[in-house]
Amino acid sequence: MLIFLVLLVVTLAEVGYAFLPLAKFWLAFGLCVMAIWKAVLVALYYMHLRSEPRSLWILVAVPMPLVVILIAAVITEF
Repeated sequence: MLIFLVLLVVTLAEVGYAFLPLAKFWLAFGLCVMAIWKAVLVALYYMHLRSEPRSLWILVAVPMPLVVILIAAVITEF
């Protein structure tokens, strides 16, 4: 239940953050950071990755550089 509440608070923070008068770069950057944080929480707790063996962690971690490149490409479009 705690993770659900954290996800709810972060979602509400995202909605509020979207209306702040910031430069597009900082707006996109902040929203991406919060989205990544929520994705990590969902993966760790609802997909039960916290208790998985190390080999599965490696399988999940290998594509992360591609995710970083994709996010950087999206942010630079703004």
